[in-house]
Amino acid sequence: MAGDTGHGQQLRFTVLGPVRAWRGDEPLHTGSPQQRALLAALLLRGGRTATAPELVDALWGEEPPHAALAALRTYASRLRKAFGPDADALVSESGGYAIRVGYGGLDIDTAERLAAEADKARGAGDRARARELMNEALDLWDGEPLAGLSGPYADTQRARLEEWRLSILETRLDLDLEVGCHAEAVSELTALTAAHPLRERLRELLMLALYRSGRQAEALAVYADTRRLLADELGVDPCSELSELQQRILNADIALNVHPAAADRPAAGPTFIRPAQLPATVSDFTGRTAFVSELSEQLATAEGRVMAVSAVAGIGGVGKTTLAVHVAHAARHQFPDGQLYVDLQGTGPVVAEPEAVLGSFLRALGVPDSAIPDGVEERSALFRSTLDGRRVLALLDNARDAAQVRPLLPGNEGCAALVTSRARMVGLAGAHLVDLDVMSPEEALVLFTRIVGPERVDSERDAAMDVVAACGFLPLAIRIAASRLAARRTWTVSVLARKLGDERRRLDELRAGDLAVKATFELGYGQLEPAQARAFRLLGLADGPDISLAAAAAVLDLDLDATEELLESLVDTSLLESAAPGRYRYHDLLRLYARSCAERDELPPSEREAALSRLLDFYLATAAGVYVLERPGDQLLTHLTPTTHPGLTFTDRGAAGDWLFAEAGCLLACVRQHSGASGDTTRRAVDLLLAAKDLAESGADSRQYEQAATALLASAQATGDTRAEGRARTVLAHVHSIAGRFAQADAQARQAVQLGRASEDPIPCCYAANNRGIIAIYEHRHEDAEAYIGQALAAFRADGNKPGEASALCNLSRAHLGAGRVQSAVRLTEQAIALYRETNVSWRLANALYAYAVALTSAGRHEEAMARLQEALPVFRDNRQRLWEGMTLFRMAELYLAVREPAKAAAHAEHALAQLRDTGGGWRRANILTVLGRSLDAFGQSGRAHACWTEALGIFEQLGSSEAAEVRELLTPVAAA
Repeated sequence: MAGDTGHGQQLRFTVLGPVRAWRGDEPLHTGSPQQRALLAALLLRGGRTATAPELVDALWGEEPPHAALAALRTYASRLRKAFGPDADALVSESGGYAIRVGYGGLDIDTAERLAAEADKARGAGDRARARELMNEALDLWDGEPLAGLSGPYADTQRARLEEWRLSILETRLDLDLEVGCHAEAVSELTALTAAHPLRERLRELLMLALYRSGRQAEALAVYADTRRLLADELGVDPCSELSELQQRILNADIALNVHPAAADRPAAGPTFIRPAQLPATVSDFTGRTAFVSELSEQLATAEGRVMAVSAVAGIGGVGKTTLAVHVAHAARHQFPDGQLYVDLQGTGPVVAEPEAVLGSFLRALGVPDSAIPDGVEERSALFRSTLDGRRVLALLDNARDAAQVRPLLPGNEGCAALVTSRARMVGLAGAHLVDLDVMSPEEALVLFTRIVGPERVDSERDAAMDVVAACGFLPLAIRIAASRLAARRTWTVSVLARKLGDERRRLDELRAGDLAVKATFELGYGQLEPAQARAFRLLGLADGPDISLAAAAAVLDLDLDATEELLESLVDTSLLESAAPGRYRYHDLLRLYARSCAERDELPPSEREAALSRLLDFYLATAAGVYVLERPGDQLLTHLTPTTHPGLTFTDRGAAGDWLFAEAGCLLACVRQHSGASGDTTRRAVDLLLAAKDLAESGADSRQYEQAATALLASAQATGDTRAEGRARTVLAHVHSIAGRFAQADAQARQAVQLGRASEDPIPCCYAANNRGIIAIYEHRHEDAEAYIGQALAAFRADGNKPGEASALCNLSRAHLGAGRVQSAVRLTEQAIALYRETNVSWRLANALYAYAVALTSAGRHEEAMARLQEALPVFRDNRQRLWEGMTLFRMAELYLAVREPAKAAAHAEHALAQLRDTGGGWRRANILTVLGRSLDAFGQSGRAHACWTEALGIFEQLGSSEAAEVRELLTPVAAA
């Protein structure tokens, strides 16, 4: 057996590619093609003996040479010699030969094992593991099986192995669709249907992937193309599965959005994504027996009736969320298709928008981003349709009012919703209303005892009852008081009761409602040390979902160690939460309370402003450091408003980029918080957006970035700050340009340049002028483009900004291409590349490589152009430049089309569409669809091409783009046919 034979190294063989052999990691010489053909024939017998006549037939077919048997023996002898110490792996028996391969010694055996394990995982419902195993199996193929071998046996086996690979690939693609990777699968399926046009299963998968990606017209066009092809080539109709899928798509069958294509095969296991989003229930949940029973009974009625809705109302801190989560966990078995959860932030300054919540719910249920419509009504309708036939529980926590909740209700038989709110949901028709009051004295004492420990409470039961009574029997107050006592081993319960006795006078003055919540917080806040109380007040001033340790240190004006000690002490008192290591957040009510403390305790406005100013400085200084790492030599930093408080410093570009994207929500919240300021503060906030411009292109943060810029523009206009206004318009011009809103972008850039000249600010004169040139290029106004870019180029040079100059040269190259000056366009990009290299290589060099490739493509230098794009692509990907990653894939598609490789062109165009789902705007999408249509048309999928062009035409016409005329011409012959 060719396993570990005592030499410590196993013989390994491959046939799923070139026929090769190794001992350990050492390759073995397997001889001539005929000798390798013998090795392959033996390996493919799976250890069984092959007779000499069988082997002769495998190697030479019907016309073997005269000395075939002698040659066979010679090849076998040479193979044994090549195997060295493992020569006995090749055995002679019964007049023939066999090879005994150890476990894991042959790639085809490994592939079979992985495929079998994948089938088991899929049958058990673990589709993610099944996909992983199928991909491992597919990775074993190294090009063409039995590469380099000729003869009828090799040809037959090669076809068999290729068919097997396609079968595994189809299963993997089927799994892709089951787990919601529809948009990603379209690209691969497009290429595969081009390579295997008569393989109907691939066409079926492509139709389903397109439909689930929101591209119904293309899905139907695939069927039309397939039907025409099969009729022309084979004289047959599509198979029943394909025809049935076409009818289901025509009928907009809701089940297609929910159930995977393999839903009818029991072995496939679960057939849709089951969200399990409930937060963890608390281990010391106490009492509330009647409420638990009441709510559980309501949830149990969901089966067989219209959706059950229960709304739990009560004051802050009374335990609404804790109760709802506990009940939801207990009822999970009644909702086997999943549980959804969202914090609607109803008590905060900015509530969760139903449109955004519905988007997250739909994604959790397996609906791809591309299939999620805009607008609350459309998303709500799709949400209800997606839940049809399912039993799902939605926990809608912390709602503001019934209007916020209504669009989020499942509305289906068998589904249920649990709602918590400080307000009674009397406007929620059909809801079962539950008013949650404070705990009973007995429940309150049990909760207190569970947190503090019976050994300390049992001996002072009366004092413990005094404590929970002082807490108003409110669960949150009890937890705060008990946590304080648990953290202080030297205190007795009586000591805590006496301390709370002083607080009781304040409680007596409070009347009802939300004021009781303040009283519960007062129990913790009143016992804080001065430094803790100051930290609690100041940190509550900052907007944002949470705050990092470093940002908190800036707010408090302390070093990291002192800040961490203070914040951790606040966590111990339950006045602050630790969201993750090094990150902290307030409960929304606690944040409001902290701010009221800042006002009530007469914290001077100057101190409050100073704290937020330090936070703004921290973000600006840190973002500026990230910017300089990513764009060495760029002079933007020399024109930013100076900061007095330092930020973080990075030496690693990867860590710097990670910080920027991790802090996006907090950073942009800080900008918005300063939108009503004036003077130096407004300028720093605008400059922070300039330094964090990468967030504008991220897709995930683009909308928040735009909202912050819009707010700052209004602030600058209101105060008459022309410099801040010019920079804010520069930022907005960039945002609109990325989104494909060129008219708005040009209007903002034009005004920015005017303001920049008036205030002698080089930022708008450089960047906004450059942007005007880019927009003019997109709109085919080449003379205007050259004029604007010329202005930008002069401004960059005057400022000594070599990276900016290089950027302008790249754009000028595009303008020259538009005017037909191809050679000068190539030279300009070469100059830009030299400038970028001169200022130290950064990811910005990839932009120049991209521009260079576009120019080389126009010059007919396709191989060089492709090399430059392949060089730029991983740089964009590694630096999270999704817009440019998508556009590079688009340019690669154009190149493949130019060199008559339409299948590769279509695959890259599909990749580009998937990459630009959340950024880039309609104009770029329409351009990609146009190229995709050309690619599809080139390999016979004219129906789908027509669908792509029709969508592109609609976008161009809506935008008023000149490209519409070109697409009409593409559609004309199709329509005439």
